[in-house]
Amino acid sequence: MATCEVCGNDYRLSFEVHAAGNVHVFDSFECAIHKLAPVCEHCGVKVVGHGVEADGVFYCCAHCARHGKQASAAELVDHAGRAPGE
Repeated sequence: MATCEVCGNDYRLSFEVHAAGNVHVFDSFECAIHKLAPVCEHCGVKVVGHGVEADGVFYCCAHCARHGKQASAAELVDHAGRAPGE
């Protein structure tokens, strides 16, 4: 068994995540997200999906990126939920 580095739970089904040259141990995806997911620079939520990166800054969506200070994000658009041709 191994101990989760976020919550301290000693769990027989814990798992390792190898990221950026480091090894992390978690007992759930929830704890892994809490520790490893980037945070949206505009609204502060954890970026769990693909998100948007503009000039090295992470955002949860194009809307938040457009509100940031990166000039490269000014023309970003959200395509989720749009019908073809919109």
